[in-house]
Amino acid sequence: MVDLILSYQWELFIAIEVLSFASLLLFGIVRYLFDKRNVSLLFLFCFVALLVLEAILAVFIYGETGEISKFQIIITVFVVYACTFGIFDFMKLDRWMRKVIGGWRNVQLLSAKDIEIMNRQKDPQYMAKKYRWSSIAHLIVFVGFQIAFWIYGTGGAAQSLEYIKDLSWIGTENVMETPYANETIYGISMVWGIAFIADFIYSWSYTIFPSNSKG
Repeated sequence: MVDLILSYQWELFIAIEVLSFASLLLFGIVRYLFDKRNVSLLFLFCFVALLVLEAILAVFIYGETGEISKFQIIITVFVVYACTFGIFDFMKLDRWMRKVIGGWRNVQLLSAKDIEIMNRQKDPQYMAKKYRWSSIAHLIVFVGFQIAFWIYGTGGAAQSLEYIKDLSWIGTENVMETPYANETIYGISMVWGIAFIADFIYSWSYTIFPSNSKG
């Protein structure tokens, strides 16, 4: 059984993610289409249970292998996202489901505040400003942690500057060639770096291409 889990850890992770998203969709369908509010809560509990299961899977794999791999790092990112920014994305999904299902049923499921929020999200200037601030906040947090990681890994700011002058270490699999103290911090930083770049480009696209950023 253990060998099976180790062999199919990625497949299990993907299956859990698919089931998690399906749980959120079923929550909306049962709650707003069939008007079964109490029953719909079961799907929210299911989502939370799957999130916990995902974390348990990462801990289990670590316990069996004794090392932190990209698998644990990616699960950590997903779990942290679900507990932070994911909440706001769920609220957006919930409003979208109420709008669509309300249209099917020919009833108004959105509150006045919901409509106001959705209208603001169609305003390119509002969205551009919102994402500029969020990207700057992400930049400050990211750089702050990287400075701390580098100083911790190299033992001082002076040594860290050498790695800024020569960036050839980026992408290497040998952590000893990097300014990071260990593979765990290095792995987290690399995954976070990719996510940061993608988020930063996406956020500023609302400013650079406002006409394509409506909705």
